[in-house]
Amino acid sequence: MKKGKLKKVFVAMSGGVDSSVAAGLLKKRGFNVVGVFFKPWSPDKKIVFCDWQQDRLDAMRVAAKLGIEFKTWDFSKEYGKKVAQYMIRGYRAGITPNPDVMCNKEIKFGLFLKKALAEGADYITTGHYVRKLKFKDKKSKIERYKLLMGKDKNKDQSYFLWTLTQEQLKYCLFPIGDYIKPEVRRLAKKFNLPNHAKKDSQGVCFIGQLDMKDFLKNYIKSKKGKIILAEKNKLVGTHDGAYYYTIGQRHGLNIRTGQGPYFVVSKDIKKNIVYVADSRRDLDLRSEKTKLEQISWIGDQPKLPIPAQVKIRYRNKSIPAIIFELNTRTKTTWIKFKKPANAMAPGQSAVFYRGQEVLGGGIII
Repeated sequence: MKKGKLKKVFVAMSGGVDSSVAAGLLKKRGFNVVGVFFKPWSPDKKIVFCDWQQDRLDAMRVAAKLGIEFKTWDFSKEYGKKVAQYMIRGYRAGITPNPDVMCNKEIKFGLFLKKALAEGADYITTGHYVRKLKFKDKKSKIERYKLLMGKDKNKDQSYFLWTLTQEQLKYCLFPIGDYIKPEVRRLAKKFNLPNHAKKDSQGVCFIGQLDMKDFLKNYIKSKKGKIILAEKNKLVGTHDGAYYYTIGQRHGLNIRTGQGPYFVVSKDIKKNIVYVADSRRDLDLRSEKTKLEQISWIGDQPKLPIPAQVKIRYRNKSIPAIIFELNTRTKTTWIKFKKPANAMAPGQSAVFYRGQEVLGGGIII
């Protein structure tokens, strides 16, 4: 990149290795890099889940090492309103929301992108393991973009970015999507970054690692209820709130029959009952089709039906399926799987793929 024509890129720096290396790579490529740390939401109650002050300090040290400008933007209110409350409302309604998808939609590629552009950014960057492919549409001759899975299949994060649009992708750079994690670690060491040995972050995007049940108990009052073995309608244990459990859950069930293991197959929120099945009867959880809402397409909406590979959980393998509209008048979108999908949880994302390309997705209902 020629001097005097430096493009400005704002990098969302979490204090972790991935976003730090993303900033380093862009600096090396000749961009005018600005690091931005987001002050996250903190629960109203005296609950501590992540040390964001330390994360901010780590990001500042990386920025100093790279010689780039550094900013801190307070997104705590927006995190609380658009992500935390979304998650709590979902669990209270008996579904299993995905806060990471909402965090990307509302904060990183919503609020952050908008504010960065307002402050003169040409692009924004995150530490996501995904890739962007630019191409020219044959008919319109307009520049278009595809979102592709990251090179590192173990770290690929495309599942969480199905809400991205063409207008957003236009301003996005994903420099670490072409690397696998060991290479990113080596680059962090090569750049002599002070956080090169820092462990990967775990847990929910805005509050870090947490026990979801312990967190929810601060907002959804616990209430004793029955755990029923579905096939025999037999009482096998008790729980402290149907809200806290998700479809397919195998751990954290208070069942001491000496049998099992058991897993959650359904919930009755009104009656506060959790229904389980013996893990040998996993047919109880298999579904051949599911209905979706809040559909989003990364490119133009295709004419349905279309074949696709569909992921219903981040770590699950994709399943061949057909995406179709059951009612063209109401635009009700469904997925029909070529082989039954296991443990679909309402509230989670179903993400559509064609090979390496992310086509879009929707929320399971």
